[in-house]
Amino acid sequence: MVFGQVVIGPPGSGKTTYCNGMSQFLSLVGRKVAVINLDPANDALPYECAINIEDLIKLSDVMSEHSLGPNGGLVYCMDYLEMNIDWLEEKLKPLIEDHYFLFDFPGQVELFSLHTNARNIINKLIKKLDLRLTAVHLVDAHLCCDPGKYVSALLLSLSTMLHLELPHINVLSKIDLIENYGNLAFNLDFYTDVQDLSYLQYHLDQDPRSAKYRKLTKELCDVIDDFSLVNFSTLDIQDKESVGNLVKLIDKSNGYIFSSIDSSAVEFSKIAAAPLDWDYYRYPLLPLYKVYGD
Repeated sequence: MVFGQVVIGPPGSGKTTYCNGMSQFLSLVGRKVAVINLDPANDALPYECAINIEDLIKLSDVMSEHSLGPNGGLVYCMDYLEMNIDWLEEKLKPLIEDHYFLFDFPGQVELFSLHTNARNIINKLIKKLDLRLTAVHLVDAHLCCDPGKYVSALLLSLSTMLHLELPHINVLSKIDLIENYGNLAFNLDFYTDVQDLSYLQYHLDQDPRSAKYRKLTKELCDVIDDFSLVNFSTLDIQDKESVGNLVKLIDKSNGYIFSSIDSSAVEFSKIAAAPLDWDYYRYPLLPLYKVYGD
């Protein structure tokens, strides 16, 4: 079995920086990592990638040849990759024996909430190469400072989870910078645990732009509450303990923690039933007043 992560997130979420930092961390703890860049818009990669989609198709060529903008060009590139999935499979096969995969996907949110090309690519790789993948969905933590943007981030996270149908971890990235955007209306655990969203209504009403859509916002929050699927872990990619805590969650979600043990039912049950101290692993090493309030 081969394990890895499907790394996704809207522009500004730090997706490519995450891949760079995560690959360095995993290498330091002894894993052989292969980063696969499937984002044609990545024109300045901070990491050394084992496979680069630009060897198959270039976004700039697509835009000029077909008179498409960046968004249309990315959709075309993903469609093209889906049709030529054999190219990617052949590139991956030599790495399967001993590598852990990080797939750096495009940041265009429509690819993971509306279009089927990215999902089809992932599903074909899982079936043909027996991959065990976790979707790591990055959301910029500063969105918590704006109730309207936070609700939007929740909707995006929920739709992505339902669309991809993978083991899924939502992450508030750049958590170390969140205090630069002002005080949060609630404690951090309100945003990570996605607690009763009705408490956001007062703060949404203070913004004239949001107040006029009060009924719509309430209905959307009810949808999120009814599914009760979304929560967030936190990440400071420059803090090795924060990265390590997230890796523990990912390893449990895709089964990596089971890969080095005997295949007896007893051994599996011991790990599956073991407490993971979820709250500890989901919060960064921030001073207590930053996490739990003054």
